[in-house]
Amino acid sequence: MIPLVLPPDLLGSPLQEVANILIGSWREGFVQVSGFVGATILLFSLVQFRYDGRITKWLEENERAQPLAGALLGLTPGCGGAIIAMPLYIRGTVSFGTVVAALAATAGDSAFVILALAPEAAIYAYGLAFISAILFGYAIDYGGLGVGRVDRLVDRMSRPVTDGGFSTANVAAGGPSIPDYDGPDGDDSGAQCRHGHDRASDLPSYLPDSRLLERVSHVVHVLWWITLAGALVAGVMYLAKGAVEPEWAVTATYDGLFTVSGLLGTTLSFYLYFVGRHYIGRSEAGRVRDSFADLYGTFRHAAMETAMVTVWVIAGYLLYEYGLLLTGVDVQGFAAAAGAMAPIAGAMLGLIPGCAAHIVFAQLYAIEEAIPFSALVANAISQDGDALFPLMAIDMKAAIVATIYTTIPGVITGLLVYYFWPYAQFGFGVL
Repeated sequence: MIPLVLPPDLLGSPLQEVANILIGSWREGFVQVSGFVGATILLFSLVQFRYDGRITKWLEENERAQPLAGALLGLTPGCGGAIIAMPLYIRGTVSFGTVVAALAATAGDSAFVILALAPEAAIYAYGLAFISAILFGYAIDYGGLGVGRVDRLVDRMSRPVTDGGFSTANVAAGGPSIPDYDGPDGDDSGAQCRHGHDRASDLPSYLPDSRLLERVSHVVHVLWWITLAGALVAGVMYLAKGAVEPEWAVTATYDGLFTVSGLLGTTLSFYLYFVGRHYIGRSEAGRVRDSFADLYGTFRHAAMETAMVTVWVIAGYLLYEYGLLLTGVDVQGFAAAAGAMAPIAGAMLGLIPGCAAHIVFAQLYAIEEAIPFSALVANAISQDGDALFPLMAIDMKAAIVATIYTTIPGVITGLLVYYFWPYAQFGFGVL
């Protein structure tokens, strides 16, 4: 990280180091990660918009291909593909093996970090996750492995943990679907617009019910996309130059584009996540619908999802850098001494739902080279990203069993990579 030189008469050395980490992370996170994240999420959202839910219909009609299709959905970067399988399982239209295959194949939003900074590692890690997901998914569907026990647990559930107020049925026989969070026409306006809807109470306590902030948020959303385009160009140039950090500059050059788009993009992302999404975007993070009502809504959804990833990426940068500054712990040395426990620990980390912890884990591998490849593979298989949340909201017991199931192939594959994979060392595939 190239330091930002601050006046020595104003800041002492420790304080300048703290500022360097903060401002450097603020600039680099958006260009190195978010530019690629936004482009990929937008691409996947546009596919959903174009095919208008036909992906889910195909899954319902091709039962034998469901675990394979679930793994393919999970393989898509981010959580969007795997999320699609969750409500279909609750409806009883896809198998439990399909759910496990989707969750095992997905690497959540941490996939964007590895794809951007360690593409060769991503190919191998997510390829192994994909194969493991397919094998384990079909083993569950055709060999059992406890799926009947899951159905009995669902049978005994009295009420879901949602606002729907319905009783849960046996999912194998066809249970209830996830309640509709959208507007009556399939648009997300029901969860987005505060004016004309009785939703002001949904606003967090720190935000007023303001038409001005709604308009400002729309402007910020458009400006965010312009900034992301610049960050994507800067990110591609950054990789083409061998991932050499650019100088700090505010000029019409590559260095200036990297600096301005990075600082501005992160700032706008924080606004969209903490303010804008409550006025023009869905408050719920990680919920992906079958389709979108209009093109603007598609772009808006992609922006809100990317803004969420950006916030967690910056948090991960700061947590790691400040943690090292305060403790001086040699993470790479600790991981190297762990031996075979490293992939086991990576798989155990996968039990944590959401993407935040796994984004930090991916950063430790791709940026700091502090995690071995075997641990990355184990975590990629075991973690479920945000895809587990829709299942947790309706069927907590099935969600717990599902995440335990994905941990098993994570541990097995991680240990196989550790003992037999010739490229299991630190920094494999990192640019």
